[in-house]
Amino acid sequence: MSTSQAICAGWMEIPNSAGAEEASTEQVEATLAALVSQHSGTLYRVAYSVLRNAADAEDAVQEAFLRVLRHRGTLHEVRDYRVWLIRIVWNVVLDRKRRQKTRPETDDVADLARVLPVEGLSAEERAAAAQHHAHVLGCVDQLPPKERQVLLLSAFDELSSVEIASVLDITESSVRSRLFRARNLMADLLNHARSLR
Repeated sequence: MSTSQAICAGWMEIPNSAGAEEASTEQVEATLAALVSQHSGTLYRVAYSVLRNAADAEDAVQEAFLRVLRHRGTLHEVRDYRVWLIRIVWNVVLDRKRRQKTRPETDDVADLARVLPVEGLSAEERAAAAQHHAHVLGCVDQLPPKERQVLLLSAFDELSSVEIASVLDITESSVRSRLFRARNLMADLLNHARSLR
């Protein structure tokens, strides 16, 4: 092969590799768009369950997806996108909580209504549901931190014990024992609140 043929052959390979990179980039972008579409609601609920503020929860979800975007090259290594994304947003939320050092509480019915189902409910039923939701969250706030974390991920975000263990980086047996304690404490708190009415 002559030098000019080698140069031409090398030149001709550049578009093919560029085309492969472009196709790979399009595939990653499609995957990211699908992740946003499929999991943003779940991630919002996770963020809101801790931050209790709609704007902060939305910001946390956006920050989580920005982190995903920065590490898009590792998407092919992820086995369970849902758990992976929840872990990312969970870490974002905890980082924000550490920086704030205080938990902003809200009784804003509009904020609470964002995490409640609204189809088929009258305005009165929605207000009552929001009030009940706020009361339950108030009881959750009284739990010790470890039990509160597990309960939030289990009850509000519907993660399995295996998924919670992955998000919190603890053993599955620890998840089950914390969840058992959390449920018992919640039952006591809710029963105590009912007896005061």
